[in-house]
Amino acid sequence: MNRGEGANDGFSGPGPNDSLLPGLIDDVALNCLAWVSGSDYAALSCINKRFNKLIHSGYLYGLRKQLGAVEHLVYMVCDPRGWVAFDPKINRWMSLPKIPCDECFNHADKESLAVGCELLVFGRELMEFAIWKYSMICRGWVKCQEMNQPRCLFGSSSLGSIAIVAGGSDKYGNVLKSAELYDSSTGMWEPLPNMHTSRRLCSGFFMDGKFYVIGGMSSTTVSLSCGEEYDLKTRSWRKIEGMYPYVNVGVQAPPLVAVVDNQLYAVEHLTNMAKKYDKEKNTWNELGRLPVRADSSNGWGLAFKVCGEQLLVVGGQRGPEGESIVLSSWCPKSGISNGTIDWQVLGVKEHVGVFVYNCAVMGC
Repeated sequence: MNRGEGANDGFSGPGPNDSLLPGLIDDVALNCLAWVSGSDYAALSCINKRFNKLIHSGYLYGLRKQLGAVEHLVYMVCDPRGWVAFDPKINRWMSLPKIPCDECFNHADKESLAVGCELLVFGRELMEFAIWKYSMICRGWVKCQEMNQPRCLFGSSSLGSIAIVAGGSDKYGNVLKSAELYDSSTGMWEPLPNMHTSRRLCSGFFMDGKFYVIGGMSSTTVSLSCGEEYDLKTRSWRKIEGMYPYVNVGVQAPPLVAVVDNQLYAVEHLTNMAKKYDKEKNTWNELGRLPVRADSSNGWGLAFKVCGEQLLVVGGQRGPEGESIVLSSWCPKSGISNGTIDWQVLGVKEHVGVFVYNCAVMGC
């Protein structure tokens, strides 16, 4: 296997006693380590200096993608103790380090986005907007470069190592039509052409290799049913009338949407129903009820994400033993039985309240 120039510096030793795994050549050992759960990489880095260098080089994450060993971690914050991560493959919960931010950022509303091996958290510090990022490779938080046009309440989504944010509001409350692309391999933001329509409280997603924005409001009183499609090849936007007819008002959450196998799904929180978008007819079809209620807080406090080939609903419930957050999944390929979606419980986080403030799913 060709690791590329300099990629294996420090990995290959001069003799058999210096191999990563005794009895195996390093190329074979690296392939074995790539299949180890990413949740265990922090422990592996403590074995010796050579393992530490390997883990923190990020090389194994690139190798995992080549081998198809990508795993998914669900990051969320549900209480003041901060961010936690859930590994559904091994049913393990992990706590992230505290963000070294000021108190204003801690208590302000935040948005999150997973791109590449990074978790980006957007919020407001005392004097300006700020972005903190957590690296799966370095296992720590650092300040991320600001956008060219800092914003909040935007639509966003990621595709591999890139992400796009669009619309939102600036620090003066102006509604934006600008968009930017973030490259996690360089940590840089690149301005994109403006959308046709200014919008905030909107949602974004990638589908068929293109980026879409739907929903939102162009002002405090005007809701939008149109969507917009951005073609990365032609660097142009196309407006799609009536793409999201379930218009929201100021007190409602942005559209809850997720894409599995290039098919778009959404939550209609007023009815607690999951729906599927028909790309040919530009219409929505009702599928079945959610495993938790979305109407109690106007769509806020609930996450609707994609996790591999499954749709993921993360929401709170109250029971005899107290409050908890439940992660429920459904694979659309399994179909629907008698108008009922067979949601499966992936995991439960006890005693953390019932409100999901932020949630992002990372595949690496």
